[in-house]
Amino acid sequence: MTTEGGRQIVRCYSQDGEDRVDLDVSVLALPEALHASLTAALVLRTTPGKGLTSVETMNKAYRALVNFTRYLTGLDIVPQSASELTPDHFDEFYKHRKAAGIKTASNELADLRLVLILAKGLNDALAGRLAGALPARPEGEPAHSYSRNELKRIAQAARTMLRTAEKRIRSNRELLEKFRAGEIDASRDTDLRRRLQILDHLDRAGDVPRRMRNTAGLMQNAPETWVTSRGKVREVVGWLYLTPEEIAAAAVLFGVMTGQNPEPIVKMTAAHHRADGGVGPGTAIVGLCKPRRQSRAYMDLALSEVPDWISIPDQPDQMATRDILHTPFGLYVLVHELTARARQLAGGNRLLVTYMASGGGPGTAKGRGWRPMRTDGALISKVGRDWNLPSDETDKKGNSLPLRPLRLETLRMTYIELHQKPVAHTRRTATRYLVRNRGNINEYRTVVAQALTAEVSKARARSKITTMTAEQVAYAQENVDEVAAEMGLESAVLKRMIAGELDTVLGACTDNNNGSYNPGEPCRASFLLCLSCECARALPRHLPVQVAVHDRLAERHEQMGSLEWAERFAGPHAQLADLLDQADEAAVEDVRKAAGPDERKLADRLLNRELDIR
Repeated sequence: MTTEGGRQIVRCYSQDGEDRVDLDVSVLALPEALHASLTAALVLRTTPGKGLTSVETMNKAYRALVNFTRYLTGLDIVPQSASELTPDHFDEFYKHRKAAGIKTASNELADLRLVLILAKGLNDALAGRLAGALPARPEGEPAHSYSRNELKRIAQAARTMLRTAEKRIRSNRELLEKFRAGEIDASRDTDLRRRLQILDHLDRAGDVPRRMRNTAGLMQNAPETWVTSRGKVREVVGWLYLTPEEIAAAAVLFGVMTGQNPEPIVKMTAAHHRADGGVGPGTAIVGLCKPRRQSRAYMDLALSEVPDWISIPDQPDQMATRDILHTPFGLYVLVHELTARARQLAGGNRLLVTYMASGGGPGTAKGRGWRPMRTDGALISKVGRDWNLPSDETDKKGNSLPLRPLRLETLRMTYIELHQKPVAHTRRTATRYLVRNRGNINEYRTVVAQALTAEVSKARARSKITTMTAEQVAYAQENVDEVAAEMGLESAVLKRMIAGELDTVLGACTDNNNGSYNPGEPCRASFLLCLSCECARALPRHLPVQVAVHDRLAERHEQMGSLEWAERFAGPHAQLADLLDQADEAAVEDVRKAAGPDERKLADRLLNRELDIR
């Protein structure tokens, strides 16, 4: 914590050290003792290792505390210290925010709790309340992804902007190179001479020519008038560099073609490895960081020269072979080239850097100059408004409605929806994206139904486990050689199987070394695959575990995403259902009622893959 201009500032840095925000705790108009406790708690909450990895999350904790203090100062009796805070203060703050129409009140309360639990001097009553449950968070409005046509419009707008930028920058660089090589004589053309002077200064200094000027009694380093007569400073800088809007268009295209989270896209580095060795289709491997993944935060992204199927036009023959903006690799290479000089001026190794004519965000203490693209999404939203693209929806008169706000988060959701696969997260998280995406819920249900049908069909098409009834087991005990010959087994194997010496989980294995999955060596397949193996035999004593696993699979259908369950468990569930249908219905119900903790524990261990050889 520091003091600037009479204000108390908590200076916070993102986990990667690239972003900074100053939290002004002077606005917490509280009694001295309470102010000191809450400020100290905020400092602890924003220190490394407390889970806040970005300046956005730190701002959320700060805003929650500011709103809480405003609520406290509006009370008839204002608490004087942390020990005077009560559970009622905590709960009534939530009701106050709800009554004010704050839709994120429950999220704000959760952020506040994580600050308060770090405050020293809390009484036991409040400490107990903070350890208790919070109000249930509302589901909120359903999320809506873009349709495929809308996504194509977005991608086309971004490509058009980048193609225009490439043409402009390359032509100006070529003009500057010819001038420096002495191939251009501008002595008689004042306008050309000034243009070349600006280009040369832009390339060398990264800014337009300026001079000190007295404006209303203040000395300012203002651009030369012959610069501003040719356009705004940001436009003139754009003669040789990508503008902020064009950098945002590049981020949008990365979102369209990779489906990555906004922060890893915005913070993508220029450091990369050419996995292709310069031969064949280009591939660049770029390191990304997603702090929320904690120990798995750092990951590699392969940007290939092969176009994504979403990126290909409806008529592929219309796509020029040189149109590199239809591949992630081509986009990366182009942006890497066009931002090379800007990166030298900005310092650091970020790919998406640009010139900002002024400002830099609250608390950043930055004026004009070169800096990496911000992660708050404001620039992306601005570009979306500038493009003003139509959506697929129409009003009552049949006129197209404007496209929903442009956000990298929505592009990510759309990518996952169209590809039906996880991107830098678990399959379960991907399923939550799909379920939350009400814009395409019918398409999601269709995909689930198709996956369910396919998995069940594949399971039933495989060879089925051979079963033995109680009567067959009894007969085999008396006629071992005869039954063994009928089953194609050795008599010794049949005896061991009947005695329970060859049991796995759902049956018995007659040949561990010559099964379908690892022929010629000891089988390492999951015991769930015994349901499809010709070496497996199901005896009556296996029925209790079979029922337990069947029921556990049915329970997991309610706990997991439908798509994940269909892909992982629909096949075994169908096989077990067929197996139970062959048994006596009364016997199945009897073992279901009599099932004890041992059977359920074994079923859970099987489904949790604790019994697998890895």
